[in-house]
Order: sequence, then C-alpha cells, then structure tokens
Amino acid sequence: MSVPADEPGNPAHAIFERFLRAGECREVLGCFVELCQQLGLQGSGLQLYHGLKAALNYWNAKALWSKLDKKAGHKDYEQGTACAGTKCLVVGAGPCGLRAAIELALLGARVVLLEKRDSFSRNNVLHLWPFTIHDLRALGAKKFYGRFCTGTLDHISIRQLQLILLKVALLLGVEVHINVRFEGLVPPTGKAGTVSLQGGWQAVLQPSSSPLTHYEFDVLISAGGGKFVPEGFKRKETRGKLAIGITTNFINRHSRAEVEVAEISGVARIYNQKFFQNLYNRTGIDLENIVYYKDDTHYFVMTAKKQSLLKKGVILQDKADIESLLAPENVNRDALLSYAKEAANFSTNYCLPQLEFALNHRGLPDVDMFDFTCMTRSENAALVREHNGSRVLLGLVGDCLVEPFWPLGTGVARGFLAAFDAAWMVRRWAAGTAPLEVLAERESIYQRLSQTSPDNTNKNISQYSIDPATRYPNINLQAIKASQVRDLYLVGTVEVDHKRKSDNRLSTVAPGAVSEELLSWCQASTAGYPGVAVTNFSTSWTSGLALCALIHRFRPDLVDFDSVEPQDALRTHQMLLDIAEQELGIQPVLSSAEMATMTEPDRLGLITYLSHFYQIFGTSPEVEVSKKPLSPRGTRGAILFLSKLQKSRTLAHKRTQPPRERAGENSDACYFCGRRVYIVERASAEGRFFHRGCFQCRRCAATLRLGDYAFDEEDGHFYCSLHYPNPASMDLPRDEAAALPDGDADAAAHPPPGAGGSGVSPVAWAPSPLQPTPAAPQAGEEPGDAEDTADTGEVEEQELLAQPGGDVREEEFPRAEPQGTAEEGEESGGRRKIVLTPLEKLCLSTLNLTSEAEPEPPLKPPLKPARLRLQAAPEALPALRQGQGAWKEEEEEKTDMEKDLEDSDSEEEEKEEEEDTGLGIMKELYPDPREEEKYPTWKRTLARRARESQMKRFCRAQAIQRRLEEIEVTFRELEQQGIKLEKLLRDENESPADQQTQWTNQLLYLVQKKNNLMTEESDLMIAVQELKLEEQQCQLDKKLRSYMNKEDALKTPEDEKAEQEILKQLVEVVNKRNVLIQLQEEKRLSELRA
Repeated sequence: MSVPADEPGNPAHAIFERFLRAGECREVLGCFVELCQQLGLQGSGLQLYHGLKAALNYWNAKALWSKLDKKAGHKDYEQGTACAGTKCLVVGAGPCGLRAAIELALLGARVVLLEKRDSFSRNNVLHLWPFTIHDLRALGAKKFYGRFCTGTLDHISIRQLQLILLKVALLLGVEVHINVRFEGLVPPTGKAGTVSLQGGWQAVLQPSSSPLTHYEFDVLISAGGGKFVPEGFKRKETRGKLAIGITTNFINRHSRAEVEVAEISGVARIYNQKFFQNLYNRTGIDLENIVYYKDDTHYFVMTAKKQSLLKKGVILQDKADIESLLAPENVNRDALLSYAKEAANFSTNYCLPQLEFALNHRGLPDVDMFDFTCMTRSENAALVREHNGSRVLLGLVGDCLVEPFWPLGTGVARGFLAAFDAAWMVRRWAAGTAPLEVLAERESIYQRLSQTSPDNTNKNISQYSIDPATRYPNINLQAIKASQVRDLYLVGTVEVDHKRKSDNRLSTVAPGAVSEELLSWCQASTAGYPGVAVTNFSTSWTSGLALCALIHRFRPDLVDFDSVEPQDALRTHQMLLDIAEQELGIQPVLSSAEMATMTEPDRLGLITYLSHFYQIFGTSPEVEVSKKPLSPRGTRGAILFLSKLQKSRTLAHKRTQPPRERAGENSDACYFCGRRVYIVERASAEGRFFHRGCFQCRRCAATLRLGDYAFDEEDGHFYCSLHYPNPASMDLPRDEAAALPDGDADAAAHPPPGAGGSGVSPVAWAPSPLQPTPAAPQAGEEPGDAEDTADTGEVEEQELLAQPGGDVREEEFPRAEPQGTAEEGEESGGRRKIVLTPLEKLCLSTLNLTSEAEPEPPLKPPLKPARLRLQAAPEALPALRQGQGAWKEEEEEKTDMEKDLEDSDSEEEEKEEEEDTGLGIMKELYPDPREEEKYPTWKRTLARRARESQMKRFCRAQAIQRRLEEIEVTFRELEQQGIKLEKLLRDENESPADQQTQWTNQLLYLVQKKNNLMTEESDLMIAVQELKLEEQQCQLDKKLRSYMNKEDALKTPEDEKAEQEILKQLVEVVNKRNVLIQLQEEKRLSELRA
C-alpha cells in the first residue's frame, strides 16, 4: 500500500510531480512506470485509473482526478461500461490517435496504442478552435502545461499537445508501446465454431519479437498519417497548382522584446497584395501567405512561389516532377535557411532579436520545405472485415482520413471531431448494432466533416461529447442507408487495387444530340421576328437580327428589336455582345467582326456562344413570355454579378462609338502571347481574347481573374489593382515596410483607382443607345424610389463600389434620412430599410469583428446583427466624433459583458488556474506591474477580437485560393480535351457527318462543364471582393481608434484632420460593403426566381 498522503517526503508524490513536468516521451513513460511500481499497481484500463486515484491521495493529483472524474461521468460512457470487453488497437501516437485512445479508454475498452517513434520532436504550432481549447482544459491540460492557451493564445506546439494527451492516456489506462511499427493485419485462421490457437484478428508488427504480435483485437483505429491507410480503404485526390510550403522554428527566449512582437494569425496575398509586393521588392522573396505564432518556439509557416525559390538559389534546378524538384539533392540548405530567416525578419518588422534556429530531432536547424499541391482524403471513414466468422471494425482518424490544408488551421480540430466520431462508432459497435447500420451512420457523419468550421458547429461547446448530435447542428444520422454501404463490408481476403479511381477524370461522352437540339431551340425562339430565318449556325446570324431576336424574346427590356439596323451589322453585333456580357454574364467567344462576316470555321465558336444563351434561357419557347423580364438562371448569376463590377467607361465608349480595329479582336489569337487560342481555353475581357494562363498583370505578372483586374484603355494593358496606375515605387522605409497586420493600412486608406475592380475612373454605366435613359432621382429622393426597376439605384451603387479612396465628394453619398425613419423599398420585397446615424452605423460595423465562434453560455445566445443597407451623409460625419465618448462608454459596457463570458470553464477551474499559473504568466507579460494598467480589459478584448477576425479572414482567403487553384487544374484538363476535339472538327479531311455531330456534342458538353466551373470561380471572386473590403475596414477602424483614444487636448490640428479623413474613408468602405450585400441579395433573389 501507499504511504499516507499527509506524510512528508512521500516518494510517490515526487514521482508524480516529475511525471507532470516531464518534457520528453521516454521520460513520461519512464516516470509513469516508476509511479505504478512505487504504488504497487498493475493492469490497464479504468481499473488502473481507479487504483491510481485511491493510492495517490495527493493535493496536486486530486485536482486532476476531479477533472477526469467529471469527464468520465458523462452519460455517454455509461460509467466506463459502454465498451467493456471490447479490445482496440490504435496505430499512431499523434494528437488524433492519442485523443481517440482516450475516448475509447473512457468507454471502458482495453486500448493498446502503437507508435513507431520514441520521441515527440515536432515544434510546429497548431491552431486550436474554441472547442478544442475547452476539451483540453477539461482533460487537465493546464496541469501538465501551465502556459496552455493563456490569455489570447489559441495555439500549441504539436510536441506539447502530444505530451499532454500521452499523460492523460496513461492515467486512464491506455497501454502505450513505442518503437513498434504496424505493417498490416493478420486474419484469423480458425473456423467459426471450432477451437483454434488463433481466434481473432492480429497485427503484423516490426519488430516481430514484440509481445503485441499475439494481441487479438476487434477494433482497429488508424491514426498513422496520410501515407499509411489500411488495406481496403480507397483514396481521393484533389490537385491544385504547385504549392510549396516552408516551416521554420526559431528559439524563443521569452524576453520582453520577444513578448512585445505581435503574432500574425495569417495574412494572404489575395486581400493584402501590398505587403507581399513590399516583401518582394525588399528581399526578392515572393510568398502567397505567411503565419507567425509564438509558443515554445517562434514558428513561421509560409507558401513560397517556385520562381522566387529558383531566383534565390533555394531550388537548384527547375524540374517538372514535384518530388524531384524538392528532393534534398536539388535544395540548397543554406539558401533555404537564409530565405526563411529573411521572411521572418521582414514580417515581424525586424523586431525579433537574435533569431537563432531551433533544432529538430536530428540536431539540424528546424526548417522544412514540403509540397501540398495534392491533398488526399479517404472515400470512406470505416469498414468491416470478416474472415472465418471473425469480424474486425476498421476506422480512420487524423491525416489518413482527411489530409488537412495547413493554411486553414483545421487539422487538429477536425482530427478531434473525427476521433469523437470514431469513438461513437465503437460505442455503437460494442452495443451490438448491426455492422451495416454502424457503417451507414459513420459515413453519414463523415459527410459533414470537411465542411465543419467554428461557425457551423454547435456554439455550446461545453456540451460537446462523442454523441454527434451535440456537435453538428441538425445532423441526419440516416443520410446514408445501410444498403448503400454493402461494399464496405468485406468478407475474406482483400485484393488491394492500386489503380486510381477515375471519378475525377473528365468524360467527353455527351448524351443526346446537343447541336440539333440547340438549333431547334434557336429556331423556335426567333420565330415570328421579321427578317429572321435561322437555318444554320453560320449565314443565318451575320446580320445580327437573329441574335437580337433571341435576346429580345427573353429580355425585351435590354434591346429594341425594331430600332436595329441590319445594314450596320458590325455595330449591331458589338452592341449585342456588350449587352450579353454586361447584362447576362455571357462572355463573347467571337469578335463583332467575326460575327458579322460568319465563315464556316467560325461555326464552332457561334455554337459555343449560343449554348450559353440556351443554358440561361432554355425554357420552352411555346410558353408565353412574362411581361416581367426573365432573370438569368442561378448558374450565371455570379458571372453576371462580376461583369457588373467590371463596368467602365471603356464599355460606354464602345457602345457610343463605331468599333475600332484592334489586334485583340481576332478571337483565334491570344491578345498577350499571339498564339492560337482554342474555343474551350478562350477567355475574354474588354474585347480582348486570350488564354487564361496569359491573363497577368503587366507589371508584377500576378495572375488576374475576371472580376478582379484593372485595364488601361490608353496603353491597352491589364493590371492588378495594386499596379494601376503605375506607382513610382513600391518600396517602403524599413520601419514601415513590414508593419503587419497594419502594413496595408495606407493601401486601405488610399486604394489605387481600380481597386474595386474597375479599370478606369469610375463613371455611371452608360445605357445602350437602344435603351431609354433612366430618369435621375430627384433631390432628397432615394435612388431606389426613382422608378420601379433597380437600374438607377444600381448605377448609384456601382459608382460607390468603384469609387477610389481619398477625398469623398458630397454627391457620392445619398442624403441620410432623419434618425429612426424607415420606408418601404421596392426591391426588398416590402421589407423595411433601416437608416441609422453614422455613429450607430460605425458601431454596427465594429461588431463585425466579433468572432461568432466565441463560446457563449447556453442561455445567452450570441447576438447577430441583421444585414442592413445603411447610408450616411458626409455632413453628418462630425457628429460621429462628437459622439465618440458615448461610443467608448458603450464599448466598455460591451467588453465588460464579454469579459464575463470569455471563459466557459467553471469558477472553480478559473480560480485554480489563477492560483497555478495566472500570476506567473502576468509577471512574464508585464514585468513591471504598472505595465498592466496600459492594457485594460477592453483593449485586450479588442485585440483578441481583431486577432480572431484576422484568422477567420485568412482561413476564408486560403480556402478560396485553394479552390481557385483546383478549378484552374480542372480547366486545364478540360482544355486539353477540348483542343483535341476542335482540331478534329476543323480538320480539312472530311469526316462522316455522324462523327462530326458526335464531336460537336462532346465539345459542347465540355463547354457546359467549363461554364459551371466559371460560375463557381465567379462566386469565389465575389467572396474575394468581400475580403478586400473587410480588410480595408479592419485597418481603417484600427487607425481611427488610435486617434479616438487620444485625449482631445493632446490632438494636433493634423491629428484632427487625419481623423476626419479616415472617418470618411471608413464610412465609404462600409457603404461599399453594403452595396455588395445588396447586389448579392439581388443575385440570390434572381436565382430563387429562376
């Protein structure tokens, strides 16, 4: 028996303290074995845990027992009997494997965990979602690691997380074996109902002398990483553009200077181009994103561009094969270290003193370069194998289930969710549920995993358990039926299929005679129009009357058929192409000159172009057309939305002037490279045709996308928004160049013309000569009230959205109504439009920084401000400054309330943590007690909210960027197939008519796929516009606060002038965001009507 707890010098207590503080895997295991020997305990599972509790009646241990008892007392575990008698093997001691093992142990199963290594050496830092922080605290994380998520920290190194979970697993009776490698399964050899020396499933292990080779189990949970998946599971791969990541760790000495350096939750080129341009100009380093966290080390992770790595000598030779490109023999290690150190210095404004690389487990500088171009995931999360009547349940968690995309910071959070899901599956299995039902339920839950985020999981994180209903709102556990998962129940031996599935390969087989159907539809849609007789896809369309009739049939508001002059075919076609592009979201495939002089080789281009109209207006022409104009179907709504954002005086000029001959008007030749551009690979902007890959900024060669470019009519070049017009220099002084995340504040305050997407000075979109000019609203009248349609209001909104920063002219803002008034809006379907004062408006915009993922008590759900279209008059802006005192008071009240809600743990836990670590941490952060007064609660709260907002923005940006790259890869696959088909169709050797028709149908099928991808791409580009405006608002808001926090007596006239200017710019950005929301709402309503 143990020595009495109150006896001084109890050796068990000293061993337990060493166990809590142990910082290496071997040390942890050694201390635990020594502790059990000292206490005379043997065995495993919860029996061992209860023995530890009874024998170690030590004050520091009792606090931990209290937490673990509370966890184990949850009803899901049934007092540790839910899986009694179930034997589990967990492969891999990563965070997800350990977390799954803990849950299985709490369920009462016998759990054996294998790990091929004997040390935890990964310094890389993981971002933690709120629920993971709460979950780890409930397991006693702060007992093992006092600095765990102190203050605003929301991350932890992989090594520390593994140590915490390993200690918890050992205390709960998990058997952990290191230096043992899992290599496969051994099915039982005995027959059902007969006596056999081998009656259950076993594992093939290395070394083969391990005693665990004889361990029989009925559940296997694999957490062995993305490169290891047990037999029977199939993998899916998503491929993006070449993506090279670099991670680096520097020694953290925890000095005052290091503490004061702000972390970077994430910044991405997609919405903060200026910072990365400054980085490139100063250092030659070209990045897509960068993240910086402080933990045991200073941890940086970034995505580097290949050309930059080649230019800086990091990669020695360019190679097509990614594996060869990043092979050690092709990487200059010293250049890589220099590259990572330079990027780290610049991003922290050279404020981290004496950057010295931390060492990895091999004793080398902890810098790594890796490829994440291809991301893989398992097609299913579980399966059952049966052999000779013996069954084993196989489940995946961690990277071998879904390989995480590191910029999103979702790896450990979704890994923990998958561990809970796997434990729930084992619970159901142990309860005797039919195997197919267990598998069907597991796959139903797995469908939700890749879409999970802090925003769409249940907000009451304190109620999370292994029960999926506590974590996923409105989860349908019967989404997949048992009959659909029969292929996941494998009987006998498994033949491993090493062939890739062809799901992602594009088929060119198109059902039906698409071209004949298209021609019939065009004939029916243009029937009855004078002078129009559609008989083919060439000469019937040269006059422009047929295309005009087609548009007029479905959108009579866009074109006046009777005013079209068939003699002026060139002008007519140019006008119709512009209308289709700007009002229907249909990009031209041929130029106006080619349309007017239709030849047989252009027949394919015309068929492709008309197929877009069929996709939008493919209703039966026999149905009477409503007097109300038809809206484009939802599939084109996003493209139409982006085309509206790109309106400029260039288009207005083209509509009012005769078309000029341009080199770019030959649709067969790329405007940039001059090479042949085939139909499927053809893109167009501003009347120019080009390859998608050639669409780049003239200055920085950044990839441009439709809806996010600037065009200079004078020189005929395309630019990114940062480089239009060409600034004299992008370099900044050292003390300003790397001001991150505020480095883009100046760009936000003075965005270059075209930042909103327009390539020229913003002007109202000039209507077509064939359209009546909308009446201008009267003075004091709301734009939407001028007429029933939204055209005038839309013109006003476009002016606001495209207006560059700087001086705000009075006429750019509609006049504000008195406070508290409301009126019915025509376009809002009878909903009230709420008009607020500038003070209320800015306060509401400030609420956008609040993270929706912040845990709230169940009885006080978070308030979510409604989407409002707000307007402010410039003359009312001074009132905001006058009301800043009230704003501060309201803000302090809000932050006081938030302070009460910040920590979801119990009062007892808060007190305990404060006693254990709070004082030490505060002393480290604020060596001088007076320093703490400089950081009141409301300031710390605002800083935390800003960090959370920055992280959410970064994650959204990286998800968008990744999907855009995947779409680009799919585009290339489509283009390769489309080029082959077009070459066959244009071949001078005549092919049978049936073969020609089949090829044409296949080409149109590919075009339809391309259109669908373009729609998705356009949706993503709309989200990019939102991110840019959100970033601008965040930076302006921070600058404004810095001025408002000054005492009035200390403000200089220059300060007051700058404050007013920032205030105007902030209101303008808020207005732009409101316009974007309104246009998105119109897009949504048009999709519903369609």
